[in-house]
Parts: sequence; structure tokens; C-alpha cells
Amino acid sequence: MTSKLHTTMVARIQNLYLFLAGLLAVASIFFPFWSFSAGHLFLISDFCASDFAEIQYSLASSAGGIFSIMTAIFSIAAIFLYKNRTLQSKFILLAILLFVADLFSGLTAAHLMNQHFESIHALITHRPEAGFYIILPEPVLLMLALKGVKTDDKIANAYKRL
Repeated sequence: MTSKLHTTMVARIQNLYLFLAGLLAVASIFFPFWSFSAGHLFLISDFCASDFAEIQYSLASSAGGIFSIMTAIFSIAAIFLYKNRTLQSKFILLAILLFVADLFSGLTAAHLMNQHFESIHALITHRPEAGFYIILPEPVLLMLALKGVKTDDKIANAYKRL
């Protein structure tokens, strides 16, 4: 009986959503977030330092990497908290906040690099890259997982009332 309960709890759809969100967060580290073309291609990615940009750029880039890792950790950890749905919900909400911080730090790094190129009067073009598009589904997946946890909570509470 216990093994069947454990199997059904692991096979919930929100676990798939949480796993995919964690996988996307990790994958975003390995792809550039934004690119600038000013005669030479400059890529912005997590943990990417630049010789000519200011320290704020390096901090924003490193923060993006840290927030990506933290989003993945909290997403994956939430899978194993199925016995404590309240804590699982809090982990998912924290993962959503970490996603927002990850997106904000990436956009900040891109903005700071853009300011650098404008300050030296370079003619540039810029665009988002794969790392930007990879993280976009994360909040949708995390919200779907949160909805699944809330549904499980309603079902469990309905059985308790009987």
C-alpha cells in the first residue's frame, strides 16, 4: 500500500512541470541571453565577464547565473515536498520570484552593455538570444505546478471532511 501511494504521488503532473522548469533554468546557463553586433559579435550569458564593461555588468551577469541555479534547485526540491503541500507551494512561489530576478538581472546586463556601446558612440544592433527564450516558459510551468498543488490540497481536504 505504501509503495502504491508513493508511486501515485510521484506521478503527479505538477512534478513534470517542476522538472521541466528546473531543466529550462539549468539549460539557460549554457546559452547566450542577448547579443550585440558592433562590427564584432558580443554575447551576454550567465557568468560572463567583459574586459571593457563596468563592474555592474559583471555583477548582473553573475547574478543571472546564480538566480538560474537557485530557480532550478527550488523547482526540483519542490518535487520531493509532495507530503507537505504548504511548503511545496512556498518553494514554487520562491522559484517564480527567482525567475523574475533571473530575467531582471539578464535584462539589466543587456541594458548596461547597451549603455556602454552608446557611450563610445558605436553603431550597434542587439537582439535576444536562445537563453532569453529558454527561460520564458518557466513561470507558466511553475504556475501550472502551483495550480496542481492547490488542486491536490483541495482533494486531500475534501477527503478529510468526510
